[in-house]
Amino acid sequence: MPQPNNKLQETLVLIKHGEFSKFITLRFCLIFALYLQSTVISYHLYNITGSPLALGLLGLAEVIPAFVVSLPAGVIVDRSDKQKIYKWCVLAYTILALLVIAIICFQGKFSISELSWLLYISTFIGGSIRSFIAPASFSLLPMLVDKENYTKAISWSTTAWYLGSILGPLMGGVLLMALSVEQALIVGFIFLCLALISIWRIAPKPITTITEHKNIWQELQVGFKFVFATEIILACLSLDLFAVLFGGAESLLPVFSKDILNVGSFGFGILRSAHGLGSILLTIILVYLPLQKNAGKKMLGSVALFGLCIIGFGLSTNIYLSFLLLFIGGMADGVSVVIRHSVLQLNTPQEMKGRVASINSIFISSSNELGAFESGLAARYLGTVPSVVFGGLITLLVVVIVSWKSKKIVDLEL
Repeated sequence: MPQPNNKLQETLVLIKHGEFSKFITLRFCLIFALYLQSTVISYHLYNITGSPLALGLLGLAEVIPAFVVSLPAGVIVDRSDKQKIYKWCVLAYTILALLVIAIICFQGKFSISELSWLLYISTFIGGSIRSFIAPASFSLLPMLVDKENYTKAISWSTTAWYLGSILGPLMGGVLLMALSVEQALIVGFIFLCLALISIWRIAPKPITTITEHKNIWQELQVGFKFVFATEIILACLSLDLFAVLFGGAESLLPVFSKDILNVGSFGFGILRSAHGLGSILLTIILVYLPLQKNAGKKMLGSVALFGLCIIGFGLSTNIYLSFLLLFIGGMADGVSVVIRHSVLQLNTPQEMKGRVASINSIFISSSNELGAFESGLAARYLGTVPSVVFGGLITLLVVVIVSWKSKKIVDLEL
């Protein structure tokens, strides 16, 4: 009995830590706002176009900056004050939210094609901002806690992220049902303002100097060489990239909720939150049952379970079963996320965290947003259900190949 109490006390001390608690608040408010906005925008876009491909193009608009902007962004973050980069990114998101609200308010002045392109462009800008905020967040976190608390801090940071990713879509669905699209987006804007206040209350941090002053390309080469020379980092990133790339079924939720499950905007919000709800439950459990032993086998098993859930979701015609499968899939994904983040934090020197986080961002964006594009394209030519089932089968195949080829992942211990 004393041990759990000690663990609880340590956890409470960590989250009561002044700047770390502000970081957790910031992370929740930011993710809540962004997920609420993306839920409202994707549902509205499908409403006005009736095209699954439009949802795929929305994902593509967000993934392009990951390839164009992320790499130089990582170098800039390594050279700069992480708090300052984060602060200006949140401010940029806040201004962008106002512009999107204005576009929706005056949408009657645009054709469907013009409105779609305006939403694609705003999503592209948001993806560009994220290319800076992802490495800034990754680099700022270890500056707020002691090294021995990294794993707990990652779990709490991930929990805040998932909590925002649950409540944001859920609130988006409720607001779409009760209010207008514009009013729903205003709620997101308010939470972005709260995030802006939180980051302003975190003090600027010292810049971790780079020993040799090189140009951006040379510093990027150093980052890539480190990632490709560190087999366990490369293996974890590759598993996430290829597995989730073909398991991007959730980007088609507007199609499932409207045309297959017939549950409308509120049902869409509930389904959109299922993945995050499962993930947050899992990360809370991991605070007390950390993934230290057999971490690699657990990661591979969780990705395989995720693939099975995607297949089941594609075949389901019942909202309760669909929610349960997405919920379990979220728990499985939570295992993978915590292990990957722990591997990255524990194996990356502080002076390289920005560049490594940017490379990680490319892998993650490739697997999520590019996966959304792949799902939208496949749905157009194969049909919605066959495209989702196909993606789940490919995810299982990827797990088999990685298990066979990478002994480092199979034997991974944290």
